[in-house]
Amino acid sequence: MLEIDLSLFVGWWNDVVSYSATRWLPSLTTLLLAGLGYLVGSWILRGVQRHIAAKTETDLDDELVHAIHRVFRMTVVAGVFWQVLDTWVPVLGAENSDRQWIPYEIQPRDWVWGIWIGLVFIPLSRFSGHLMRSFESRLMARSSETALDETALPMINKFIQFTVIALGVLLAMTHLGIQIAPLLAGAGVVGLALSLAAKDTLSNLIAGVLLIMDRPFQVGDRIELWNAPLETGTWGDVIEIGLRATKIRNPDNLVVVVPNNEIMQRDIINYTMSGEHIRLRIPFSCAYDSDIEKAKLLLKEAAAEVSGVQMDPEPAVIVRGFGPSEVNLQLRVWIKEARNRRRIADEITERAMLKFNAGGVEIPYPKRELYIKAEGSGGESELERTRPTERQ
Repeated sequence: MLEIDLSLFVGWWNDVVSYSATRWLPSLTTLLLAGLGYLVGSWILRGVQRHIAAKTETDLDDELVHAIHRVFRMTVVAGVFWQVLDTWVPVLGAENSDRQWIPYEIQPRDWVWGIWIGLVFIPLSRFSGHLMRSFESRLMARSSETALDETALPMINKFIQFTVIALGVLLAMTHLGIQIAPLLAGAGVVGLALSLAAKDTLSNLIAGVLLIMDRPFQVGDRIELWNAPLETGTWGDVIEIGLRATKIRNPDNLVVVVPNNEIMQRDIINYTMSGEHIRLRIPFSCAYDSDIEKAKLLLKEAAAEVSGVQMDPEPAVIVRGFGPSEVNLQLRVWIKEARNRRRIADEITERAMLKFNAGGVEIPYPKRELYIKAEGSGGESELERTRPTERQ
């Protein structure tokens, strides 16, 4: 029969009881005081929120009270853990070569405050982000021409929040006795390797920063697309400017994502940057035997009938040159809204064609003269003039 020696367990239990006999009461007292302090502190903060912060126009003080409440809650919990560990966990150390017992520089209770430092910076980061968003809304309400617009400020906001959290982590590591100099050196080596491996990505990131600084366009501007899909619109509206790429929605509701590095290497055609009023140049042509002045008058009449065309300055028509079978004209009109340039150009062209047909202005098409020498005619030639039916 198996015999169990209970003396080992009895001795262990007696040690536990003797060790905790003088410690459980201080720990219980700490929990009770912490709970009472938390209730009182929460009551005070709720009173501040209800009677002071809630009555102001801005919500910054509300967010500040919420952040203080979170920090206060973390502080109470950290204080309880620190006191309990200080009561129950003995001071740790080791003997040196001279057999002298030397305590460690960092004790388990110190880890509590190290973790507390890192966690406290999270609500601080959130409050700084809300502060930046409030500043952004006020700045954009005052002026829409500021360089810090809705594109740049969200990126700055994220950078500030990340910086606050990184600062908290560094302070926590310093409090815990962790040497950050070797970590920074290692991070530099890793950063160099990553920069070589992600050269294109970094190039796009730098180009994104330059786009925000130079501002060749902003969200909502209409620009020209260089590599638009076949049979789709060649222009679009900017809907997002990111650090890596820019998103443009074309008139077919297709979103084209263009890397920032590619944008910075091309000429950027912005139709709305200089304002809503732009000038259109629409080419036309008429036959040589047509009345040029009448053609000019009909083009001006067609432009005047289209909504969105400005009559001050008045539309103008000039002769651009001569072709094989036509006189090249160009109608120049100012329009009120740059976004309607395609529609206005289409309506003007349609009305001009109808007016040319009704007014007897011939739209040219190729003409050829063929000289055919008849055989057996004694060297005499017959002239045959043909006119192809296909139009130019």
